Amino acid sequence: MTFGTLSIFKAHLALHHPGSTSPVLCNLPKSPIFVQKSCPPVLLVPEEFCGFIHRKEVSLVMLTSPCNQTLGNSFILVGIPGLEGAHLWLAAPLSLMYAMALVGNTLILTVILVDSALHEPMYYFLCILAAVDIIMATSIAPKMLSIFWSGDGIITFTACFAQMYVVHAATAAETGLLLAMAFDRYVAICKPLHYQTILTPKMMLRIGVAIMVRAVLIMTPLSWMVIQLPFCGSHMVPHSYCEHMAVAKLACADYMPSSLYSLIGSSIIVGSDVSFIATSYSLILQAVFRLSSRDAQLKALSTCGSHVGVMVLYYLTGMVSHYVEWFGQGVVPLHTQVLLADFYLVIPPTLNPIIYGLRTKQILERVSSMLGNCWCTVSTLKLEKPCMRA
Repeated sequence: MTFGTLSIFKAHLALHHPGSTSPVLCNLPKSPIFVQKSCPPVLLVPEEFCGFIHRKEVSLVMLTSPCNQTLGNSFILVGIPGLEGAHLWLAAPLSLMYAMALVGNTLILTVILVDSALHEPMYYFLCILAAVDIIMATSIAPKMLSIFWSGDGIITFTACFAQMYVVHAATAAETGLLLAMAFDRYVAICKPLHYQTILTPKMMLRIGVAIMVRAVLIMTPLSWMVIQLPFCGSHMVPHSYCEHMAVAKLACADYMPSSLYSLIGSSIIVGSDVSFIATSYSLILQAVFRLSSRDAQLKALSTCGSHVGVMVLYYLTGMVSHYVEWFGQGVVPLHTQVLLADFYLVIPPTLNPIIYGLRTKQILERVSSMLGNCWCTVSTLKLEKPCMRA
């Protein structure tokens, strides 16, 4: 019996109250699971649990009213099913990536907002992207770290549904921002003389509002459909965050309408955005290869290449993660599916400040100058003598 399994089982005991009469079946090889779609649901417990937990205690696992959804109940996030023993090993790199995402994106935000020379369309998009990345990473990483470090996977229904909404709305906003940034690069390279007249402040505001409104309009019906589902069986979510499909599958009612909405909606958004992004960069490449200067070609290819690399990583992991849930059941192991979904949300916020921000010469210079000034100030306060500022 692993530490992770025992922690999850104890969490069940802590969550619910005595009084249930749900049957308990022993002598099973794996961790405790529920047979759903029955009323009351049946709890299947491994023989090793039956050896040290009284039958009365096991009954505490079940809800006091197993076929009624009540306010104040909670889900239990398992983490990465099948890899509970590796949670501590995964916690360290996740902590590092979350710290990098926070520091990197905060630097990008600060530099762009403070320096008036960077108040241009491209940098505004970078600023919004950094804010979305901070929100997306913060919506999942703290709870994931709590699961990995201590095994505390309890999350209330309200918090779970809020996390689901924020995560999926942030991903919808991010794909819209990537499209906007591709359009910005297209105008800058293919129509440089019209750049200031096309991407005016009013147009920038319209694009930003359209991106956020689209994300909200897509996510609101999906969240509403999931919230309406009754959860009268197992509350153990086989995931490290409240991913839509992982939660919806726990419902006692038909969850296919919300699942189909998610599949069709995400396919339309990603499909249309990827098509426009691919068109923009193909036109950009044509314009780059028509440049007479070899240095200008290399500079443009370097910038666009890094952008395309991040987009491929973002969309590839997202699409694979999403479609595997539908078409990879029984083929792709569950822990692989969960890891893909985690990478999809953690890696882009970590890499975006490096690829989009620090590889941009102007931002890199401003960040270096700001850090140098901060270090100089600290040194002056400590040594009480002036130093050369950047």
